Amino acid sequence: MSAEENKAIVRRYLEEAWIKRNVGIIDELMAPDYARYLPGQARSLDREAQKQRIAGFHKAIPDLTFAIDDLFAEGDRVVFRITLRGTHQGVFMGAAPTGKQITVTAIDIARLEDGKIVEHWGEMDMLGMMQQLGLIPKPA
Repeated sequence: MSAEENKAIVRRYLEEAWIKRNVGIIDELMAPDYARYLPGQARSLDREAQKQRIAGFHKAIPDLTFAIDDLFAEGDRVVFRITLRGTHQGVFMGAAPTGKQITVTAIDIARLEDGKIVEHWGEMDMLGMMQQLGLIPKPA
């Protein structure tokens, strides 16, 4: 697949699963052995766990908006930079709703093979989000 075709697949994933909240698209766009690697976690997420992760974001932040700020591709890799915004209205990572607004950025890399996302790494500004929610104090 070309870099442009890979970008289109990743864009479709972002638009369908995150923006339109259709996590069922993951079965179509991710390989059966899909692995989502998160910082600080020893085990990767499979397709079902990624669906649950996305659904958890939407449940905790029901007004979540999602912007694709950048999308680049070279070879079998697609890199994207995103911005998430919303109001913390449900339990998130064990934290009770705060009612506070958040703006969080992330940068991810997806590796594709035969038109499917097979591996996915990402770094989200979790410290910034926790500070915005008042769960971790901001530096003085």
